[in-house]
Amino acid sequence: MRNISKAIVKNRVLILVLAVLLAVPAVIGYIHTRVNYDLLVYLPDEIDTMKGQDILIDEFGTGAFSLFVADGLEDREAADLKKEIEQIDHVKKVLWYDSFLPLSVPKEMLPAEVYDAFNEGDATLMFILFDDSTSADGTLEAVQEIRKVADERCFLSGMSAILVDTKDLSEAETPAYVAIAVILAAIVLSLTMDSFIIPYLFLASIGLAIIYNLGSNFFLGSISYVTKAIAAVLQLGVTMDYSIFLWHSYEAQLDTGKEKDDAMAAAIEETFSSIVGSSVTTIAGFIALCFMSFTLGLDLGIVMAKGVCFGVVACVTVLPSMILCMDKILLKTRHRPLLPDFKGLGRFITGHYRIWLVLFLALLGPAVWGYTHTSVYYNLDSTLPRDLPSVVANEKLDASFHMGATDMLLIDADIPARDIAAMAGQMESVDGVNFVIGLNTIKGGALPDEMIPAHLKESLGNENWQLLIIGSEYAVASEEVNRQCDALEAIAKQYDAGAMLIGEAPCTRDLIRITDRDFKTVSAVSIGVIFLIILLVFRSLSLPFILVATIEFGIFINLGIPAFTGTVIAFVSSIVIGTVQLGSTVDYAILMTTRYRRERLAGREKTEAIETAVDTSAKSVMVSAISFFAATFGVGVYSNIDMISSLCTLMARGALISMVCVILVLPAFLMLLDKVIMATSTRKGSRAADME
Repeated sequence: MRNISKAIVKNRVLILVLAVLLAVPAVIGYIHTRVNYDLLVYLPDEIDTMKGQDILIDEFGTGAFSLFVADGLEDREAADLKKEIEQIDHVKKVLWYDSFLPLSVPKEMLPAEVYDAFNEGDATLMFILFDDSTSADGTLEAVQEIRKVADERCFLSGMSAILVDTKDLSEAETPAYVAIAVILAAIVLSLTMDSFIIPYLFLASIGLAIIYNLGSNFFLGSISYVTKAIAAVLQLGVTMDYSIFLWHSYEAQLDTGKEKDDAMAAAIEETFSSIVGSSVTTIAGFIALCFMSFTLGLDLGIVMAKGVCFGVVACVTVLPSMILCMDKILLKTRHRPLLPDFKGLGRFITGHYRIWLVLFLALLGPAVWGYTHTSVYYNLDSTLPRDLPSVVANEKLDASFHMGATDMLLIDADIPARDIAAMAGQMESVDGVNFVIGLNTIKGGALPDEMIPAHLKESLGNENWQLLIIGSEYAVASEEVNRQCDALEAIAKQYDAGAMLIGEAPCTRDLIRITDRDFKTVSAVSIGVIFLIILLVFRSLSLPFILVATIEFGIFINLGIPAFTGTVIAFVSSIVIGTVQLGSTVDYAILMTTRYRRERLAGREKTEAIETAVDTSAKSVMVSAISFFAATFGVGVYSNIDMISSLCTLMARGALISMVCVILVLPAFLMLLDKVIMATSTRKGSRAADME
């Protein structure tokens, strides 16, 4: 590493030129990376709801569907609007009253369930089928065109409409997320560092690493809007430490009398050894997300693990080059940091360690209770402001037609008409089912087969499958609709074991079940991997338990608070926060424990060793935690997308909670368990720990 560090110092100008040049293709890659706004596509491909959607596209030429409420339109106006909508690209078909009978035929000719499904007072309902999937670009463009041809009396609901509003809101807000994070981080660093200029070099270096990371996402094919929205902010928060380490190491080397080039070469070598050990736990936390069946975790995990790697490389190449090139300006802008050194804090904490242990025991029960009782929501439109068009449309649909969800059932084409009619009758008796419409439910005495238009037959059946539309009064993601989906599937399986219920409600039901398992898996994997890393770093059987317990206690508090405040958080937050907080803040505990171990192995008595560890580590822990807080808190307050706001708020709060746990609870554990630690540890930790 020594030769590499000297080469970096020698070629600093070339490195900066290359860094800027590499940003150009990265920006191009970022611009051309497709962003996916439909979180349901991250469900496993092998479940029936996802298989059914593929069949819809492959065999019926349709994937997405939306419900369109027209309020106060005459029949002729509605018919004209229907024709206009059908002319829009990617709209395959619009089903309405005149899809079954010409307008000249009295509506009373329709079966009662069909008439009631499409009419309620002055409001009429159209069922719009698109020729591509819910989140396809063509479908989203079609939604925007439908809104253009409709007036204020029309309301377009459905998942695709929600995705359009999510996309518009996310694209408008994401640049502000980065700006807020940068401004707040700059303020914090200006107050805590000893130079007014160095924070901006930190941000410039990390900014380039973020650009490289986001640009390289092009090779992933696409990323979720959640990943896009928080990747830059999260990367800034978790990699800021590395820049601080380098600067402090550089200053320490200068204080020994070395010339700036030699000082920086030594600082690069020392910093690389430290931050590699530090970054491993952070990367491990993000990699744990990749074990989720719901592959949004894989999406976020890969992007963020990659971002940490870019952050490490930029810290030991780009940042040293910037510092050396700006050396004179940095010297002129030095100032005394406003954050004190906290000398004497260690004595206060060790002197009252029993109090911190009592507080730990007192808070543990409520924290665990809150952690296990925090409520989460899965309905994706709950993440959006209530005045967006799609949310208003969903509320209008519920108010006018008592419709909360619409499902589609695929069943074997060979099932006889009488069985389909019997099945539909059973389904209509299920609580909350408004109607069941298919070819074999509308044929018969009221509407003979010869009166059914050919295009309607093509839309509702082919040689392999029959398609039925099921309306429900229950809201998506509610317990009622989940029980209803189970009941509908059970009835359908009686007639065809291969029947598939598809739509937003059954997809969301599967999402709830899958992410519940994922939560347990991700927690176990992240704890296990980080436990193993700490075991290898310290070569101790007891320290991994102590350090993980300290941070897990902070996680219990963080995720338990919503249970006491009555806050319902997004399901993604409940899965992601635990592993992110563990992976990114366990470094605080490792830093303090490393110094404690060093002092004990040097022959210091336990109290003196812990006091020294607290005194020397507290400031670094605080700067790191406050920087993480600054990078995420502002976004949490600003964002109008609750899923983003919830994630960032929990990350910001988690950083501060972990900081307090490490400064107060960890030293108390070390005081209490010092004999156990010394008895279960080798006389010397690994080289990585010694260099921490």
